[in-house]
Amino acid sequence: MSPRVVSEGDRRRRRPTKQGAVLSQRLIIDTALRLVEQHGADALSVRRLGIALGADPSALYRYFRNTDDLLLALADEFIGRSLEGWEATGDWRTDLRAMGLRIHHSYHGQPQAALLVAHRTTGRIHETRAVETILGILRDGGFPDPLAVRIYHSFADQALAFAAQDAAAAALPPAAAEADAEVWRQAYGPLPAATHPHVAATYPLLAADMSGSGYPFALELMLTALETLHPDGAGGGRRDR
Repeated sequence: MSPRVVSEGDRRRRRPTKQGAVLSQRLIIDTALRLVEQHGADALSVRRLGIALGADPSALYRYFRNTDDLLLALADEFIGRSLEGWEATGDWRTDLRAMGLRIHHSYHGQPQAALLVAHRTTGRIHETRAVETILGILRDGGFPDPLAVRIYHSFADQALAFAAQDAAAAALPPAAAEADAEVWRQAYGPLPAATHPHVAATYPLLAADMSGSGYPFALELMLTALETLHPDGAGGGRRDR
């Protein structure tokens, strides 16, 4: 898409597409996510979207200025999905854990698209709600503002970094994924204790653990570290502001 701005009054397409649907931001986002998951990043073009939607490609400019505008909408969609149905318990550790796992799961569910957008900052409705929510968990949990901001930064970066890494692994073609998994058996399994005593001693555990994501444990490590930084020691409940 090339940059183009359409006035708000002209944004809605009233006539149905060839498939009988009326264009909307929701329909375009869902279709874009489906195309990227099926065909990779190259599928995200105005021409392919127009074909998939059964609409003139130019009609997409009524909803998105350009491809980057659509990418930001996709990024915000992932964040919005992580917030769906979430309710605070009032316990900062429980709530922060739940939020981290939700973010990771949201991106991991559609790895091809996640690779395109996990690093983006949208400034849109879902992202701003997520920032507000996480900061609220920390501030209501008793962390002072300077520390709450630093924790938010590290927490968000950790969740998104693992989401991107795990999405990249999930997006590998099956043959490549199997080859990567086989490396642990072929390259690490035969290493002798004489030269690699620690690998040899832990190999069964190592091979089993490396088959999954390291994020849940990394998240627990962060939460445990945060308890030591809390002004009240290893806890602190909800505070009144």
